[in-house]
Amino acid sequence: MSRRTSYLVLLGCGGLIVALDQWSKYLVRSTLDYGEVWAPWEWLLPYARLVHWNNTGAAFGMFPAAGTLIAGVSVLVVIAILYYFPRVPSGQGLVILALVLQFGGAIGNLVDRISRGPVTDFVSVGTFPVFNVADACISIGVALLVAALWLEERRVRRTPEPGGIPAPPPMPDNDHAG
Repeated sequence: MSRRTSYLVLLGCGGLIVALDQWSKYLVRSTLDYGEVWAPWEWLLPYARLVHWNNTGAAFGMFPAAGTLIAGVSVLVVIAILYYFPRVPSGQGLVILALVLQFGGAIGNLVDRISRGPVTDFVSVGTFPVFNVADACISIGVALLVAALWLEERRVRRTPEPGGIPAPPPMPDNDHAG
C-alpha cells in the first residue's frame, strides 16, 4: 500500500469513527439530562442502559484528575500512529485495523477534551464503568494490537531457521532456580 493510500485509509476510517463518536455523544447530550438514565425496556435497566455522564479522566473513569495529561498523551498517540501507520506492511490487516480504531478513538475523545473539557460517556453495561464509542474503539484497538503482536511472535517462532530446522524454544530462566 502506498503512503498516500495508507493515509487515505487511516484518515477516512478514522474520520468515520470520529463522526460516529461525536454524533452519538451529541444525541446523548441533546436528549438526556446529565445523569439521566434510559433503556428501551424496564427489565433491561440492570444489565444495559444509556446514561448521560461526563468523564474528566481516562477511559472508564480512570485517573479523573488527569484530563490535561491524558489529552497530551492522546496527541502523542495520534502523532505516533500518523508516523507509524504508512510503515505497516499491507499484509498486517489486524495491525492496520487496531491502529485505525485507536486513532479514531483518540481523536474522538480529544475533540471532547478540547471543545468541552470532560468527555461525554453514555454506554452503561452491568456494573462496568460508563464508556463511549471512542473508548470502545481504543480498547478494541489495543486488544487487537496485542493479539496481532502475539500471533506474529508465534509465527516467527514456528518459522524454520535456514537449513530447515525449526527455531528452538526459548531457554528457561534458571537464575531463579533455587
